[in-house]
Amino acid sequence: MRSRAYNMQSAHVKIKTVGLLSGGLDSTLAAKLMMEQEIDVYAINFTSPFCTCTPKKAGCAAVVTAVKELGGIALKQVALRDEYLEMVRNPKHGYGSGMNPCIDCRIMKIKKAGEYMRRIGASFLFTGEVLGQRPMSQHRRAMDIIDLESGFQGYILRPLSAANFEPTIPEKEGWVDRSKMLGISGRSRKAQIALASQKGIQDYPCPAGGCLLTDKNFADKTRDYFNYTEHPSVKDIPLLKTGRHFRLENGDKVIIARNGNECRKLIDLRRESDHLLVPLNFSGPAVILQGSSLPAAVEQMLYYTKKPVQETALITHAHMGNNKTVFLYETLNKSFMSAYLQAVQ
Repeated sequence: MRSRAYNMQSAHVKIKTVGLLSGGLDSTLAAKLMMEQEIDVYAINFTSPFCTCTPKKAGCAAVVTAVKELGGIALKQVALRDEYLEMVRNPKHGYGSGMNPCIDCRIMKIKKAGEYMRRIGASFLFTGEVLGQRPMSQHRRAMDIIDLESGFQGYILRPLSAANFEPTIPEKEGWVDRSKMLGISGRSRKAQIALASQKGIQDYPCPAGGCLLTDKNFADKTRDYFNYTEHPSVKDIPLLKTGRHFRLENGDKVIIARNGNECRKLIDLRRESDHLLVPLNFSGPAVILQGSSLPAAVEQMLYYTKKPVQETALITHAHMGNNKTVFLYETLNKSFMSAYLQAVQ
């Protein structure tokens, strides 16, 4: 039974819709098509810890650009946090090429967009999805699953590909003119680029699919993180994005900075329980050890130090509020390290 929010609105009341706006070209075009039908468009944008276009403490800059291209439409930004991590850890519908749970991710976003839709009294949702564009989440069966499991089946319009699907409720009710919907499909971008030129949309800097979870190296780090972390937290993800990560045989983890910027990041991101090792009188990488294998961590520091290290080399060691300066080569002596660690615990 339809809720009152979905009843056909009288002719003098403007239809409201909520669109998922990524900042990419497709969702911007979908919003433009809705606006051309004099529908009141509200945009919702989701950021996750794994967005490649999300600066620290900010939403996706491309979304701001897209909103400007669309004349300053209303925009709600939602940061996906620990609930999202749990979904990534154990997705019902599995992963793509890496650790990307595209179908489950889409279901979560549609659900949250639908909650916003109901809250503001909008009538339906729309997305910039194109049939066949992405291998995991934009084939027909995946889209059917997303529609059904999101709880908004029939109320999700895909303007760029609508002609390829059965009419949705917005089309059946006459809220949207189906004859003006498109039938784009496949992976080619030519139709969208031509349409953007026709619509005067010129600036769309954020490519679709900017997700670190599709990157093999980062996917490996994420898989390892979930295997060794009982309670994942978004607070851990900036460190996961930084440096080379090594899992030792005993389960300890060593993180090596790759450049000066990452050295500074490791210093800023380390937890009090981490061991932080920083070269004092020679040029080398900062290192974080999560565990107790300090000699192994120092060996990794030496391996990634480009120039020979003198016997007088010093490192600073920070752990649990203690800060000590020690000779680097002494840390490779197990007897010394055993006594040293007892002293600083």
